[in-house]
Amino acid sequence: MLTQEVSTLGRTRRALTQEFKREAVTLVAENGHPTAQVARELGLPPNLLQRWTQEVARDPVAAFPGKGRRTPHDEELARLKRDLARVTQERDLLKRVAAYCAKPSP
Repeated sequence: MLTQEVSTLGRTRRALTQEFKREAVTLVAENGHPTAQVARELGLPPNLLQRWTQEVARDPVAAFPGKGRRTPHDEELARLKRDLARVTQERDLLKRVAAYCAKPSP
């Protein structure tokens, strides 16, 4: 199975499998077919196939991780963003408390 239908908020789109993506990149890389031609034959935007080719070139093993699987770098980035949001909320709360405490009593 190369594609599967995914329904999101009432809209259906096709989800391309890892196998399909790797085969498309193989057509471009190993067989020497032009990216635009392969993309057109597969019904894909050429820039998408180009992005897949670059992803495989960067890291062939970790390319197309699938649902919910992040690279260690992406996982750390997400953790740091969560920490930053929490610390920002704490800082804003402390600013409000400090401003309230600094007001002169009536």
